[in-house]
Amino acid sequence: MNDGLISLSLISHTNAGKTTLARTLLGRDIGEIRDAPHVTIDNTAHSLISTPAGDELLLWDTPGFGDSARLAKRLRQQGNPIGWFLGQVWDRFRDRSFWFSQQAVANVRDQADAVLYLVNASEEPADAGYLEPELAVLEWIGKPVIVLLNQTGRCRPGDEEAAELDRWQQLMGGYQVVRAVLPLDAFARCWVQEITLLREVRKALPATREAACSRLIDAWQQRREAQFDASMGVLAETVARASLDIETLPETRIKGALRDLGRAMGVGHKDGDEDKASALRALGGRVDADLRAALDRLIGIHQLAGQASEDLLRRMARTVTLEAPVNEKKAALMGGALSGALTGIGVDIAHAGLTLGAGMLTGAVLGALGGAGIARGVNIARGRRGTTLRWDDTFLVELVVSSLLRYLAVAHYGRGRGEWRETEYPPFWPPLVSAAVAEASDALIASWSVRDPGQDPSVIATRARAVIDEIARTILERLYPGTLDSAAESSANDAGG
Repeated sequence: MNDGLISLSLISHTNAGKTTLARTLLGRDIGEIRDAPHVTIDNTAHSLISTPAGDELLLWDTPGFGDSARLAKRLRQQGNPIGWFLGQVWDRFRDRSFWFSQQAVANVRDQADAVLYLVNASEEPADAGYLEPELAVLEWIGKPVIVLLNQTGRCRPGDEEAAELDRWQQLMGGYQVVRAVLPLDAFARCWVQEITLLREVRKALPATREAACSRLIDAWQQRREAQFDASMGVLAETVARASLDIETLPETRIKGALRDLGRAMGVGHKDGDEDKASALRALGGRVDADLRAALDRLIGIHQLAGQASEDLLRRMARTVTLEAPVNEKKAALMGGALSGALTGIGVDIAHAGLTLGAGMLTGAVLGALGGAGIARGVNIARGRRGTTLRWDDTFLVELVVSSLLRYLAVAHYGRGRGEWRETEYPPFWPPLVSAAVAEASDALIASWSVRDPGQDPSVIATRARAVIDEIARTILERLYPGTLDSAAESSANDAGG
């Protein structure tokens, strides 16, 4: 026996999503997926990962169980049920359910080091009549079984998932072959859950296979970590380019920042409004195009198909910093009149899908609320000619929030689901991500605090990436407690062994 070759048989009741999950784990399209029984008609092996040492992890996609109740009844009538069953020659055309069940049973008996038994978690365990007979068959075979909860729906808060997991664990507790019960939805799994699964596989194997399995886990983790690192690089590059983006308006058309603010509120002449709107459209158009390009890169990194949609900025609140060489004395005279109105400025730029609302001016400006404080807040760089518009810290921090949410969506999107399609995030994600970003906002702002036009974006991207990486890991740890620590420990143990 080759101790470096580890085979996993993916088993379930027919049409429970085996091939869909196989596509997600493999990162490529295999087999056929449609809503019909016995779409998979043969046992087929696929290589999940291999190592330079010659280890290989195989995943067998099987036809699945057909008429489970009738199968178990027949097996109970025999003294050596599995031997009797596989010794029969079933007519694959006249009794297809038994033929497919025979194929599944044969694969588990002859090929499996461990069984991945997929169940439909959207059903109540008591209502799934196929469970008892199929688990009885797996008990007769005697190979270690890891139960995977599929069709769990989109991600939910940890307490809800824990309650569901506990319900299934209690049901499986009476079966000796069941070594673990794990959530692993083909549509909404995350890479850290895959590492958890492989660690459970290692626990179920004989001691002679543990070293090879550890090397395979390490190789799998390196592959997923490489995808994670590439994704963080994309996010950091996007925010770096946005931090350096700038638009300069002709000084001759705008005779001061306060008059420009008055026009934004509909007060005074309209001279220069088109220049300002054009500049904002240019800023918005560039960040919109960059976000779509970034999403396309994330989709490719995660071995998915499809492209970004046209409406990526719809969920994001937007702010702009106004910098101009204003006169502080004039600002002081007008400060009282404007301070109350500043928080109500609203200009919709339909082209870019942006709204300039209460955050249009920086926190320093709104904090001062009038007088020379306004001038100091907007006149960040003295001696500039003309009025310049650029994204402020509030916007850039929100850009990181939005980008991390999009990363989570892509990282949880199983290939078996089909082409990428952006949908609403699980409702508990935005506050979780916002909280993690808020905790690191000072470090984020510091990463782009020195941002002169013409500066190499890679300098800011390098600084921002370290912070964004840490935030993302914090988020994953809060979504899946203990998984990253355990994975790191596993890798360290492998290196030490």
